[in-house]
Amino acid sequence: MKLKILTYNIHRAIGLDRRFQPQRIAEILHHHNADIVLLQEVDDGVPRSREQDMAKELAEMLNYPHYAAGHNVSLRKGRYGNATLSRFPIARERNIDLTIGDLKRRGCQHTAIDISSGSRAAHRLEVFNLHLGLSPLERQRQSGLLLRSREFTDVDSHTACIVGGDFNDWLSRLRALYVEGMGLRCASDRETRFRTRPIKTYPSFSPRGGLDRIYYRGRLRLISAQVSRLQLTRVASDHLPVIADFEILSG
Repeated sequence: MKLKILTYNIHRAIGLDRRFQPQRIAEILHHHNADIVLLQEVDDGVPRSREQDMAKELAEMLNYPHYAAGHNVSLRKGRYGNATLSRFPIARERNIDLTIGDLKRRGCQHTAIDISSGSRAAHRLEVFNLHLGLSPLERQRQSGLLLRSREFTDVDSHTACIVGGDFNDWLSRLRALYVEGMGLRCASDRETRFRTRPIKTYPSFSPRGGLDRIYYRGRLRLISAQVSRLQLTRVASDHLPVIADFEILSG
């Protein structure tokens, strides 16, 4: 069975032209038609985004029957965080607090998704949708929190698992931790003869850094991964979406 995953920091649907236009985000997501969408910087009840519940609005606009929102930051009015949209039922969800000290609140949304194909028995897919901090030490400590969390340690190494989102990892310093420490592979890396390079996603108008990534392990085979090449993505957000196609392997 094939499965398409997309991760996208939507910048609260406020584009580089400073316009709040969620329909642009919806158009991009509709074009790529992913089975599971990992979103970061998703507002809920915030005046700058017309007080919309953006996770709910996008799920309804795009006919995703299942969604979950993990709110990290509370504002004077409203809040924002990560959201996961799914074509398949979400069996459980929890927001893992990755906040370090008195720094800006950060989180990782964990969803367990039951994936079925016709009459075939469901596969369980464990999805971790995160948005890490701005400093290298903060990101290292946040990754350690995720590695030691019960939500992650309870996932069997053979179970299909996705860890994706905005890692803010300009220099790929976290790659060894996710690959060696967590036993993951990076779908959004490009292997060359001499080095590994991430797909560049930021800034959207002229990408120089691979901040947005998709890691995976378990019963998943990577088919392909790419950054969106739609012209609209150059202005709709300050990040580009990453799309990865997988095959779910039988147990």
